[in-house]
Amino acid sequence: MSEELTWLPAWRIRELIGKREVSCVEVTEHFLGRIEEFNPTLRAFEQVDRAGAREQARRADRAVAAGEALGPLHGIPTSVKSHIRVEGLRYVQPGTDVVSSFDDICVERLRRAGAIIIGTNTMMGAGADLTLARDRPGVFSPFNWDAEALSPWDTTRVPGWSSSGGAATAAARLLPVTIGSDGGGSTRLPAAYSGVVGLHTSRGLIPHVNYDKPTMLLTASYGPLARYVRDAALFTRAMSGGDGRDYVCLQDDTPDPVDALDRGVEGMSMAWTEDFGFAATYATADSARIIDVARAAAHSLVTLGATVDPTAEVWEDRAERGTVRWTVEPSVYEVMVGTNSAPLPALDPLLYREQAESRARNWERFQRLFRRYDVILSVTAQRIAAPVEEWERAWTVDGPTFPGGSFAPVYCSHTMIFNWLGFPAVTVPCGFVDGLPVGLQIAAWHGREDLVLRVAEAFQQAFPRDEHPAVS
Repeated sequence: MSEELTWLPAWRIRELIGKREVSCVEVTEHFLGRIEEFNPTLRAFEQVDRAGAREQARRADRAVAAGEALGPLHGIPTSVKSHIRVEGLRYVQPGTDVVSSFDDICVERLRRAGAIIIGTNTMMGAGADLTLARDRPGVFSPFNWDAEALSPWDTTRVPGWSSSGGAATAAARLLPVTIGSDGGGSTRLPAAYSGVVGLHTSRGLIPHVNYDKPTMLLTASYGPLARYVRDAALFTRAMSGGDGRDYVCLQDDTPDPVDALDRGVEGMSMAWTEDFGFAATYATADSARIIDVARAAAHSLVTLGATVDPTAEVWEDRAERGTVRWTVEPSVYEVMVGTNSAPLPALDPLLYREQAESRARNWERFQRLFRRYDVILSVTAQRIAAPVEEWERAWTVDGPTFPGGSFAPVYCSHTMIFNWLGFPAVTVPCGFVDGLPVGLQIAAWHGREDLVLRVAEAFQQAFPRDEHPAVS
């Protein structure tokens, strides 16, 4: 049974635990063993709390033996991105290295559902402290390649930016499910590069609190990375719902993301976009082949009873003024609360008005589109996982400042718009180019995780991807 656990869906492992066919300790030890075997190569973990995980597993087994009611994730080991707080574990970010005194709300809820918190995943770019690039004297790099996660498909390549360790962990099945965050594609893009499912959730669906640095997340989200859509839906449901500590979380329940999974897509109306009317600006020589794979996957949904129509709608490029729109929009990622000072300096009111009006125009275009269509489909990333050297060159900057001003719009060309507007979007593996994964992105109106996951599940069931990465 132990070896069979590696590729079993989390929901199936939970069933076996409930039937007492496998113990929580056995499951935890199995995946701790995989972490010990493969993490030295993949560098996917910031911290592994072996002693804590084993104690959680023993408590979980005692609950099973006592006949207690078991949560929907009972005994399932998971991990979270390194900037998500876990009580008792180190919180390591640039300029911060403390032992956290609290769990983030999503971690609270995972524990309440019975999940076992194994540790934290590496977050690409978080640990470099702007060291010099390896092959460019005098140029600073945001990466520490002794600690950054690598792609399990090809360890000379990256698994994407930000939620990189979580994506590598889910792809190589060091754990069944991990939790990432997405501020411009940072869950979906590593998921697409790594051949797993990754969900950016609606603004406010999963609440957030940080007692040390009070913030409200307006464009960033928490969401799962997993091999299977159903696992992603179960973890999303466990983390979702209002909380009085979060000023901007959703107040009312949204449609259950699990209940709709088996309804299929017959009769659903879907739109397909090549590039949202602007993303071709950031294409490379390989983009056409990658988009071809995603387009074919999108149109394969017609065989399941859906309609898929191309749309020529043109949305506005949030980065069309170079780096300006990415750096000056007031507090778009974090809004400080209480007596804290603003995280960004005061800005030109006319520029802010321009940004607000641009967002309104794009919001209205989606509102019109979603009156006609249930979801919109696109490629997730119009590039495949890059070699380490190419990746570093794309992100490095001259001088000790945070990178990405010029490359960020390139990397996030098909994803950032849904962060900007707060709409849910999921990526599901749909094929390969040059032996590396390609993702199909499915997005819908705010609060409709049930729709995007329903489509993703139908696609995954009809067109499963059974390939395993080289390091697994």
